[in-house]
Amino acid sequence: MWVEADEIQQLAEFRGETVEEFSARFVRRVGDRYSLIEKPGGDCIFWDMQAGCTVYPARPTQCRTWPFWPENVETPEDWENVRAVCPGSGQGRVYSLSEIQSSIAMIRK
Repeated sequence: MWVEADEIQQLAEFRGETVEEFSARFVRRVGDRYSLIEKPGGDCIFWDMQAGCTVYPARPTQCRTWPFWPENVETPEDWENVRAVCPGSGQGRVYSLSEIQSSIAMIRK
């Protein structure tokens, strides 16, 4: 999960840690970007099978915009692939085209 400096700060504050403490435990550098570390198998370090996202109120933009990432909504087939791997996709309320476009714009900025 890609994170920006302000998102790292928000996550640290949410957890009651300093940015330095949080970063040492949960952030890795990948080239010139930062990413949250993952559990073995690729799940987010903050995902708990019973509780769900344990940092939900402070989750990064990449999480906030899931599943409306450009590569997930380009074609109906792409969307069906998402629905096949994410049981929550395609459930709940229907999002308007402008809401989906807003999510995509957040990622592309």
